Amino acid sequence: MDTIRVNDKEFRLFLSESQIKVAIKKIAKQINKDLDGKNPIFLAILNGSFMFASDLMKHITIPSEISFVKLASYEGMQSEGKVKEVFGLSERIDGRTVVIVEDIVDSGRTMQQLLFSLSSRNPAEIRIATFLSKPAALQCELNLNYVAFEIPNDFVVGFGLDYNGYGRNYGELYSLIH
Repeated sequence: MDTIRVNDKEFRLFLSESQIKVAIKKIAKQINKDLDGKNPIFLAILNGSFMFASDLMKHITIPSEISFVKLASYEGMQSEGKVKEVFGLSERIDGRTVVIVEDIVDSGRTMQQLLFSLSSRNPAEIRIATFLSKPAALQCELNLNYVAFEIPNDFVVGFGLDYNGYGRNYGELYSLIH
């Protein structure tokens, strides 16, 4: 579909499913190379990263585990400015390589808080794999190790990302029509 309606907003196709799959395979290949022999644990951030994490893990060939944490910082189309951890990590990560799997890094506040929280658990290293990055919206310094796509500072839905809880189910990514 070229356009979709989610609640009261119209969105146009931004990235096709095939473009997304190619980018994810490329990231997985790099992770497999970089982390060979490190026994990483992938930490997927819910709800938004579920599709990215699922597709990424299908191409990870090195021994690894995956776990999930739920954080929230959005209400509607605006970041609330506060990050609340809804439920957290129960696995031990001390001495392990952690790969955070995120749907989108825009302001960076969610990621910054998560990095702070995880660092107290003594991981060997923390890497970040994100489906989307919005460099123009970034408000703090972050090292994003694996980025599928850098996008403009537009509001997007699909492939796990939502508008008021809706639109996550699309296999493509859509951008808000202004």
